[in-house]
Amino acid sequence: MANFYERRILPGMIDKICALKPTRKQREKVIPLARGRVLEIGIGSGLNLPFYNPEEVDLVIGIDPSPEMWALNTVPLDTLPFAVEFVEGYARSMPVDAGSVDSVVVTYTLCTIKEIAASMTEIRRVLKPGGQLIFTEHGLAPDRKVRRWQNGINPIWKRVTGGCNLNRDIPALLTTHGFVIDQLDTMYIPGWKPACFNFWGTASVGAEGAMS
Repeated sequence: MANFYERRILPGMIDKICALKPTRKQREKVIPLARGRVLEIGIGSGLNLPFYNPEEVDLVIGIDPSPEMWALNTVPLDTLPFAVEFVEGYARSMPVDAGSVDSVVVTYTLCTIKEIAASMTEIRRVLKPGGQLIFTEHGLAPDRKVRRWQNGINPIWKRVTGGCNLNRDIPALLTTHGFVIDQLDTMYIPGWKPACFNFWGTASVGAEGAMS
């Protein structure tokens, strides 16, 4: 039953939620910042593809553990002015050469990744010197009442949403794992507050992260 739910029901449900107007507006803010050779972690059904700057992007490599999600893609890839490659896999171990990408993009993905330390090490590994991590994520809210909801509901929420966590502290997650945040904005986007406090911006590999 769980396998049927995860393969047949969950992908469509997640895709519909991630395509809602508030999250689409968040994508519009950050995706045009990507440059050159781009690695998108958790590409899903390709909801970010329409927002890449065609004058700045040469290639988008999309990695995702769910081919069922990628099968929901509705963007005609042959009409895009840049190449797109889909790779089935996990962020913790990516078949991408070290120092080979200019930008890593993560949108509503860090909430779900289980092996955070290994995945962040991989992101640092594949980025070129001077490369950027570009992100928009939901996570731990600043308001005590909302945080209580997030912490209380999270165990059940994870089970029905494929591992999504409501209460991850995204800035702390980045800085703890070797990144320096270059730009950060936050706000509640429209919707259910425990799932709608958003962080977005850019980060680069810090000196300590570069040495690890």
